[in-house]
Amino acid sequence: MIDTLYIESAIEQHPRVATIRRCFPQARTVVCERFGEVFNPKAQNFRLQKQHPALILAEKYQKFVLPAPAGYGIGGQRNYYFSHMLNCLYDCRYCFLQGMYQSANYVLFVNYEDFQEQIRQTCRETPDQDVYFFSGYDCDSLAFEPVTDFAEQFLPVFAELPNAWLELRTKSTQIRSLLNREVVPRCVVAFSLSPDAVADKVEAKAPNVAKRIEAAAKLQQQGWQIGLRFDPLIYQYDYRQQYRALFEQVFAAIDAQALHSVSLGVFRLPEQYFKKIHKLYPDEKLFASPLQTASGMVSYRADLEQAMMADCTQMLLEYIPQTAFFPCTL
Repeated sequence: MIDTLYIESAIEQHPRVATIRRCFPQARTVVCERFGEVFNPKAQNFRLQKQHPALILAEKYQKFVLPAPAGYGIGGQRNYYFSHMLNCLYDCRYCFLQGMYQSANYVLFVNYEDFQEQIRQTCRETPDQDVYFFSGYDCDSLAFEPVTDFAEQFLPVFAELPNAWLELRTKSTQIRSLLNREVVPRCVVAFSLSPDAVADKVEAKAPNVAKRIEAAAKLQQQGWQIGLRFDPLIYQYDYRQQYRALFEQVFAAIDAQALHSVSLGVFRLPEQYFKKIHKLYPDEKLFASPLQTASGMVSYRADLEQAMMADCTQMLLEYIPQTAFFPCTL
């Protein structure tokens, strides 16, 4: 899967680097000074790189934990995100990362301990208040787990912090490391789901929806807290029927009353990201939808957006309690 490994010279002897290199014994290895030399140059073709992305092993020096955007959360007042990895194994057509980054290569920051210390410090600032940390903002939290051991390394830290919550956002079925360990009560494994007709068209390389639901059900049966993320809602002329069928499929397998949270949000992208992605895929039907630009964001027409949110909210609340519902306000 990985043909080329770029490794920053300062971490060439890091134990985690040695472990990861053993996962790709045939990969070509290139040593660099800083990952930005490979990742940041503008003269790159995201689409070509996405066909055969390289893995860049790097060290992060600052901003390990960042405040989450306003409106991003699942009930907490103190919301943060952290990114141990940049870019995703999957190739979802609506993904904002294609507009954010010049490169489709993966960057993995191997100095997990620095992230963990910043997480501990953030929790110490308000010991009597819950703090929510979101992983999966710049990558899929679990898709690369067999290589990164991310969950394996971070879950023990969260298990020791009495006021810390962790959301693992994923489309992945890589749940073995979770099934093989004791449940962490304040960890929410949040699965992103779309109707099959949508996923088949715009969620390339991701596991099919039935397998994601199956993975969520297995974790829930073992006692893990599960979240469902119907985000982004994608418009199709028969979206009501498609989302009703999806909800029926999900709640036939998932205990709705035991869910931690369910979120809902429409397709939207910052305008500058949208323009960049549109150039990559000028014939993409997703971008031929009834879109408009407002306040620097590209989304569906206001009337259509409101109708989709209202319709899907009504259908969801037939299954879940209002207290578990978090419509996205971004």
